Amino acid sequence: MDILELESFLPYRLYRLADAVSREFSKVYKDRHGLTRPEWRTLSGLGQRGTMTATELGEQSAMHKTKVSRAVAELERRRWLVRTPDENDRRVEHLTLTNAGLAAYREMVPLAQSFERELLAKLGVDERAAIVRGVAALERTLEEK
Repeated sequence: MDILELESFLPYRLYRLADAVSREFSKVYKDRHGLTRPEWRTLSGLGQRGTMTATELGEQSAMHKTKVSRAVAELERRRWLVRTPDENDRRVEHLTLTNAGLAAYREMVPLAQSFERELLAKLGVDERAAIVRGVAALERTLEEK
C-alpha cells in the first residue's frame, strides 16, 4: 500500500499555508476591532464592492451561508452595515456598509496592505514573482473546471 506523505502533498501544504497566513493576519483585525475571520471577510467584501447580497458575499469569500449570516448579523449589531430589501424579490437583501463600517474598513486597508508587503518582503524578488504567478496559474486552472 502506498503512503501519502501529507507534509509534501501540495493541496495540504497550500491549505496549511493559507490557514497560517490567515491566522497571522487575523491578529490585526481582531486586536483592532475584535472581528472574527468571517466578519473581516464580510467587511472587506462590502468595502471593496459596495452593495452585495449575502449569496454574493458567500461566493466572493468562499464562506458557507451560515458563516455569512452570522457575520452579517454581528456587523449589523455593531451598526456597520444595513440591509435593504430587494424591490423584486423579498427574499433577497442588499447589504451595504454604514459610514461607521466604511470607516473601519478604510482603517484596515493600509494595515492589510502593510501585512501583505511584510509577508512578501520575506521572499526574494524572484520568489515573490514566482508565487504570484504560480497562485494565479492555479486559480485559473481551477476556475476552468
